[in-house]
Amino acid sequence: MLDDVIAVPEARHAILLSADGLLRGHSQGIGVDEAERQAAALSGLQSISRSTEEFTASGGSPWRQTLVEFDDGFVFLIAASTGAYLAVSTSPSVDMEAITFRMHKLVDRLGSELTSPPRQDIGGLR
Repeated sequence: MLDDVIAVPEARHAILLSADGLLRGHSQGIGVDEAERQAAALSGLQSISRSTEEFTASGGSPWRQTLVEFDDGFVFLIAASTGAYLAVSTSPSVDMEAITFRMHKLVDRLGSELTSPPRQDIGGLR
């Protein structure tokens, strides 16, 4: 299903990750090692983004999306469900509205399957 998102012209890769940075899925065209590295980095990015919510005019509004722009393209990061996030990389000429729409459609399609509950302490192991 992640390949559906990158069907938008100029989209490159899609990654599904948990809040703690574990790779849950990736589109074709990106290797597992690179996808895992990006999942860990994107987890940190969403955490930092959430911590700046008080910087908004109303303060305390919930985080929805992070967009990072580079000379060679964009990275879009959205909440997919509780504890799960969807990230897509694109070229600089992507239709931003089309990619965001496609990302939200995928999140709607997957629904509760994306929920990643927090890990539990198992048997007192630390």
